[in-house]
Amino acid sequence: MVKFSRRSFLQASGVAAAGLASPLAMPAYLRSARAAGPVKLGCLFSSSGTMANLEGRLNYVVKMAADEINAKGGVNGSTIEVLVSDPASDWPLYAQSAKQMLQQEKVAALFGCWTSVSRKTVLPVVEQENGLLYYPLHFEGDENSKNVVYVNSPPASSVLPAVDYLMGDEGVSAKRFFMLGSDYVWPRTINKQLKGYFKSKGIKESAWKEEYVPFGFSNFQTLVNQIRAFADEGGGQPVVILTVVGNSIPDFMREFANQGILATDIPVLGLDMVEADLEGLDTAKLVGHLNCWAYLQNAKGPANEAFLKNWAAYVKAKNVPFSGTVSIDPMVSAYDSVHLWAMAAAKAGSFDVPEVSKAFAGLTFDCPSGYKISMTGENNYVARGVFIGSVNDKQGFDILWQSKDTPKPVPFSPYG
Repeated sequence: MVKFSRRSFLQASGVAAAGLASPLAMPAYLRSARAAGPVKLGCLFSSSGTMANLEGRLNYVVKMAADEINAKGGVNGSTIEVLVSDPASDWPLYAQSAKQMLQQEKVAALFGCWTSVSRKTVLPVVEQENGLLYYPLHFEGDENSKNVVYVNSPPASSVLPAVDYLMGDEGVSAKRFFMLGSDYVWPRTINKQLKGYFKSKGIKESAWKEEYVPFGFSNFQTLVNQIRAFADEGGGQPVVILTVVGNSIPDFMREFANQGILATDIPVLGLDMVEADLEGLDTAKLVGHLNCWAYLQNAKGPANEAFLKNWAAYVKAKNVPFSGTVSIDPMVSAYDSVHLWAMAAAKAGSFDVPEVSKAFAGLTFDCPSGYKISMTGENNYVARGVFIGSVNDKQGFDILWQSKDTPKPVPFSPYG
C-alpha cells in the first residue's frame, strides 16, 4: 500500500507556496511506484483532521479487499496496488489528490470521500478525467453521475424509513423534530427533503426547528439547552434528527448524556452515527438512541462473521491503528466497492472506465450485511438493505428493524 502524506502532497504540488490552484508535480516516491504490471486503485480518505477517526479506517479495508482479490489471482492477470492519500479533512485537497492519482498515477478507480462536500469537490475532476469514483456513504441523493458509483443508500432507502419508524407506533409516535447538523450540503439537503416530507404528512412548520454548526464543533451545551426548551414547548413527542459529522457526533452525544437526557425523554436519530463514534463513551447513558445504515456490526449471518474475523486478523497482522473489534457501515461499503469494481473489470476484460461501466448491469455481491447487493443498467446506484439500530450498553447498536429485501434506489427526492 503506497502512501503519501499531506505535507509531501503539499510540497509536491506547490500548494504550500502558491495556493491550491497550483499544478501538481509528482513526488519521487510516487514516480518509483509506477512499475508496469499491477493495476492501481486510489484512496481518498483522510488520516488527519476532524474526519480521521472514521475515514482512516477505510484506507485499510480497501487494502484488505485488494489483498483478498490478489490472493485469488488478481484481476485480468494483474495484481491490485492501492495508493493512499491524506486529504487531511480539507475539502479542496480531495480534488487535488484525485487529479494527481488520475492524471499521473493512472489509477483505474478511486475509492473515497465521506462528506458530500468532499465528494462534490472530486466530482468535476472524475468527470473531466473520465475517472471512476466509488462513494461508500449514504448521502442526500439528487445526483447521478456516470463517473460515480453510489454504493450506499439515498434518503428514500434509509432516512425516510427511519423517520417513519420514529413517527409510527413501533417507534415513539414522534410529532416534533429538532434538526441539528453540520453546516454543509448533506445536512441542509436532508433537512430540506425532510421538511417537504413532513409537509406531505400534514405536519405544520411549527413542529420543527433546525440549527447548524461548523465542522469540528464540540461545545454543544447551549444547543442541548435549546433542545430541552423545544421539548418543553409541548405539542407531542420530540425527537432530534442529528446530521453533525466527524468528532462532533461523540461530542454531542456526550453532552446529551451529561445533561441527563435519556432516549425515553428525547430520542436522537443520528443519521451519520456509527459504532466507532461510541468508542470511549459510557453508552449505558445513551441506550435507545437510533441510527440507520445499510450495515450494522450486529448483522447476522456467515458473511458478516467472516468479514469480522478477517478484519480482526488483518488489524493484528498489519498493525492497523484502529480497533479490530469495531466495524462500521462505510468500511463495509468500501469493502463491497472494491469487490464490485473487480467483478466489473473481470466481466469487461478491461480496466478502461467506459468498459467497466458497461459491465455494471447485473452485478451482485454477498455483502457482510447479509444482503445480496446489486447494480442495474438504469443508474450507478447500488441496491442494498437497510437497518435501524438502537444504541446498547456495549458501545454498539442492536438491530431494531431491517428491510425485507434491497429496495430499489431512488436517486432524486420528490420532497426536495
